[in-house]
Amino acid sequence: MNNDGNTTEPRLGRGTARTGVWFVGARGSVATTAVAGCAAVTAGMHPPTGMVTETAPFTGTGLPSLASLVFGGYDTVSCPLPKRAEHLTEAGVLPHGLAGAVRTDLAAADREIRPGGPLAGDTRTDEELIAAFATDLESFRERHALARVVVVNVSSTEPLPGPDAVRLPPSSLYAAAAVRTGCPYVNFTPSTGLRTAALTDAVAASGLPHAGRDGKTGQTLLRSVLAPMFVQRALSVRAWSGTNLLGGGDGAALADPAAAAAKNAGKERVLADTLGHSPEGEVHIDDVPALGDWKTAWDHIAFDGFLGSRMVLQTIWQGCDSALAAPLVLDLARLVARAHEAGISGPLPELGFYFKDPDGGPAGLSEQFTALLSFAGRLRETR
Repeated sequence: MNNDGNTTEPRLGRGTARTGVWFVGARGSVATTAVAGCAAVTAGMHPPTGMVTETAPFTGTGLPSLASLVFGGYDTVSCPLPKRAEHLTEAGVLPHGLAGAVRTDLAAADREIRPGGPLAGDTRTDEELIAAFATDLESFRERHALARVVVVNVSSTEPLPGPDAVRLPPSSLYAAAAVRTGCPYVNFTPSTGLRTAALTDAVAASGLPHAGRDGKTGQTLLRSVLAPMFVQRALSVRAWSGTNLLGGGDGAALADPAAAAAKNAGKERVLADTLGHSPEGEVHIDDVPALGDWKTAWDHIAFDGFLGSRMVLQTIWQGCDSALAAPLVLDLARLVARAHEAGISGPLPELGFYFKDPDGGPAGLSEQFTALLSFAGRLRETR
């Protein structure tokens, strides 16, 4: 720390490569928590709780160090990261004193945030927007002499485009810019991103590693553990219903039925893929502004036991999504950056552990974790 209590930029060894992490939604709760958390862990103020890449199986895999990460990105809101971190402290997401302790790191990341778009009244075409975003990425990479930049989408969920849409959704514009500039891509949201026919050929030709859609942080994480249990014990699930109560930016965004439908598709896919059928029941998402950045997820599972006995399992998950998501986002940025360095290209089903809608691979969390550990071994072999 310096004399005013703020952390300074970590000192790296001479010749140490640095990796850029370019957030789409860079002033949101997840990105702010990730930047603050990375600085806190690097400075030794907090342990890397929740970061799988900081556990023993990933030793020697050559992942970029947390100290080597340089942050920037896009956001359409103007609240600077230091102030956003203060708001998260008031909400109980960040521990007291952390925002001030890592203010220098937050301010440095905030200076690298651009408005993005399209903003209200923006008349630029898709091609003009993609070109502008690509210029931003190239400038960021050159300005910091970065070995590579990973683009990570952590923005609010957007509605899925209709079949007659003539414009690409914003998430796909950012993804197209990543492909154009040779940047690996991670989609931690249910939004379209790379998964549009308009980008299929460009993605295949790019040779870039890319990962998933929609991060698996709370309710669906629990579903991916419980659903295999019912299958393995030969118990018949008749219905699986759920409710999400949440506030903050996610609550407001998911109050839109189209955005909620995009979000729920991933939750339902986990059950269908694991159980082999779609049980009765739906997930309802309610915006409760008073909850702020916290949420409650409730599941009601009706299943049959021996001789048709009717049984019920109920679960309640209460937590803070940004605190759950931030360590996973840091994991993914490091893993995909290392895959790029190792010359691994295309979709990464081995990272399905982190996603509701992965790029193939097994559906159960245990099997996904085994695949992730195998991927760690593959990275270790390429050093």
